[in-house]
This record gives sequence, structure tokens and C-alpha cells, in this order.
Amino acid sequence: MIFRPLRGTFRLLTLVGLGYLASRHLQRLVDEQARAAGNDVRQAGREDMRNPPKQWDKLDEELDQSFPASDPPANY
Repeated sequence: MIFRPLRGTFRLLTLVGLGYLASRHLQRLVDEQARAAGNDVRQAGREDMRNPPKQWDKLDEELDQSFPASDPPANY
């Protein structure tokens, strides 16, 4: 039959899709638990800032990525 190989492909795509949905659901649960615990820490970069600055250069990015580390970037 022509459709026999498509069954395996359909099963694989179904499993991949379910895995993706499960990972998204798990990430939401982890994010909700972190917010409930008061660990609301944003990712580095201006994309996740509430009020991003209009001008943002490489040094600003490196400083933001290094926070709260004690060592500043080496190329300032």
C-alpha cells in the first residue's frame, strides 16, 4: 500500500508534537512556581526589560549579562 509509510511518519510527527506541547506546559508550570516563590528574575538583554532604553550598545549588553556577578566585563 502507498499509505503504509505515511503511518510511521504520522506517528512520529504526533509524538514530536505531543512532546513539544508537554515541554511548553512544563515550562509554564516552572515559570508560575518561580513567580509564586518571588524569584522573578528576567533574562539578560533589553528584550525582557519592562522599559528598555532607547540606546543600547555592546558594553550595556555585557554589563547586563554579567549582573549580579562581581567581575565587570574585561573590555570596558
